[in-house]
Amino acid sequence: MKVTQSLSIIAILLAASLAGSAHAQVGSSTRRLYDPNTETTVKGTIEKVTEIGEQGRTGTHLTLRTNEQTYDVHVGPSAYVAASGFTFLAGDQVEVTGSKVKFDGADAIVARGIKKDGKVLTLRDRQGIPKWSRGPRGTD
Repeated sequence: MKVTQSLSIIAILLAASLAGSAHAQVGSSTRRLYDPNTETTVKGTIEKVTEIGEQGRTGTHLTLRTNEQTYDVHVGPSAYVAASGFTFLAGDQVEVTGSKVKFDGADAIVARGIKKDGKVLTLRDRQGIPKWSRGPRGTD
């Protein structure tokens, strides 16, 4: 019986470790995508708001239509966005500052800040380090 309990505990710890590792890789891969040299600012209309990931660990993405093209905007963890008091809806006019990248072959922007209705949601510092690791203090 003790062997079964020990194996169960090991299995749980291993699963938790792998889940944490996968979550860390998702966050760090976005951080690695951020390149201050490709930073741009675009204005446009949100066409779609999508939450990607598993329940409790979702990330907010915006489909943003500018005059020139459409971008997938990688915002950040949905919980961080909500805790910052921001909501995004289709039809909202926003200004996004972030790193212009290719993600899965498509044009994307890893957002550093998003301006909406005169307020700014600060998501990352100028090097692309996420603010959510420091709590929901990302509004100006």
